[in-house]
Amino acid sequence: MMTPVLADLEKTYKGRLQVEYIDLNEHEEAFDRYGLTMIPTQIFYDRAGKELFRHEGFFGKDDIVAKWKELGFDLSAAAAQ
Repeated sequence: MMTPVLADLEKTYKGRLQVEYIDLNEHEEAFDRYGLTMIPTQIFYDRAGKELFRHEGFFGKDDIVAKWKELGFDLSAAAAQ
């Protein structure tokens, strides 16, 4: 269920938001690397790679955009390049 949400975010916020999807069936080592306990898990990082927020379970597009805004990143304010 998250795949179309992530694809939409990637397209809508191209150049303003980097979206990465890891298929855990192909990369089982990511469970330990990212400390995952549930699928899906969304992890928000700042530009320096510091984890800002983690959510487990489905997370809709509007909720994701709202969380970025809450974290101080208003994606709607930036003009698409």
